[in-house]
Amino acid sequence: MRLSVLIPVYNEEAGVEILLRRVAAVEIDKEIIVVDDCSNDRTAEILSRVQDIPELRVIHHPVNRGKGAAIRTAIHAVQGDAVIIQDADLEYDPQDYPALLEPIVQGKAQVVYGVRNFKGQKLLLRLGNRLLTFLTNILYGVHIHDMETCYKVMKADIARRLDIECNRFDLEPEITAKVVRQGYRIHEVPISYDPREEKKLSPWKDGLPALRALWRYRHWQPAPVAEGTRPVSVQE
Repeated sequence: MRLSVLIPVYNEEAGVEILLRRVAAVEIDKEIIVVDDCSNDRTAEILSRVQDIPELRVIHHPVNRGKGAAIRTAIHAVQGDAVIIQDADLEYDPQDYPALLEPIVQGKAQVVYGVRNFKGQKLLLRLGNRLLTFLTNILYGVHIHDMETCYKVMKADIARRLDIECNRFDLEPEITAKVVRQGYRIHEVPISYDPREEKKLSPWKDGLPALRALWRYRHWQPAPVAEGTRPVSVQE
C-alpha cells in the first residue's frame, strides 16, 4: 500500500527540511506532497534545494489561502492508496506511519487517527482539544479521544470524497464530521507527540470556527457514489 503524505507548509524555514528528511527516512512505499501556501520566509528556497528526495513533489500557492486550502490542493495531486496529513512543525513523529497504516493494511479499518498524549501542551490548548473532542462525540454519536489530531489516515478514495471547504484549522472538525457522515468508524492508534511552544493556532481565533464547523456538518451528505462502492462500517 502506497502512502501519500500531505504536508501543508507556511513559513516553516526553521524545520521544514528536518521534517522532510524524517519523512523520507520512513521505510514504507510513499509519496510526499508539499504545498507551500505562499510562504514569505525562506521556506520556498529550502524546498527548492531538497529535490534529492525522490518521492517529493512541491506545489506552490501564489497567494496564502490557509491550511485547509493547501490540503485540498494536495488531495487533488494524490496518487497513493492512502493519505496522511503531516504538519511541518516537528510535533509529530513520521516513524508512527507504519503503526497508523497497519489497521488499514490488515483490513480492520479504513480510517485511522493518531491519538496524542497531551502532557506538556499548554493548558488552554489542552482544554480546547478536550472540549472539541467531547462535542464531536456528542454531536456525531462517536467515541474518539483526539478529534484535533493532525495524523488522520484514510484510504485515498475516502479523502477525495471529503470535498473540503474550510480553509483554516476548522479543517479538522470538517474532516471528522464528513468521515463519520460517510459511515466510517474511526480506529485510533497512540502516537508520539512533542508540542511546540509557539503555535500558529489560536484558541480564540480558531476555536469558534471549529465549533461552527462541527455544527454545520452534522447533517452533511456525501455526493452519491457508484453502486457497489458505498462505505462499509468497520467495527473496532
